[in-house]
Amino acid sequence: MSSITVITNKVVVQSDLYIIENYIKKIDDIDSINIDIHCLPQSKSYLKIIGISYFLHDNLNECLTSNNIENIIKQNQIFDNVVLTSKPYIIKISPKSNILII
Repeated sequence: MSSITVITNKVVVQSDLYIIENYIKKIDDIDSINIDIHCLPQSKSYLKIIGISYFLHDNLNECLTSNNIENIIKQNQIFDNVVLTSKPYIIKISPKSNILII
């Protein structure tokens, strides 16, 4: 079995991989059914956020929820390419504390 490895010194995007795949599928000597699925490297990370206020906007009746956290993450530019695989889990440090861990 032979294989082709494509190496680049540029950051690749998914559309680049589709261009390469389409080019290879057009070559007559290659069995297009047996082409492996291409993908970019992916990783999973764990993010722990500490020291967040348990209450919204100093309102002691309205608590921070996982939906609030998701909305904040979606609006923050630093998390543009982050995909949440599960709902954020909120833990209040202690019953008397107004600080939480996400």
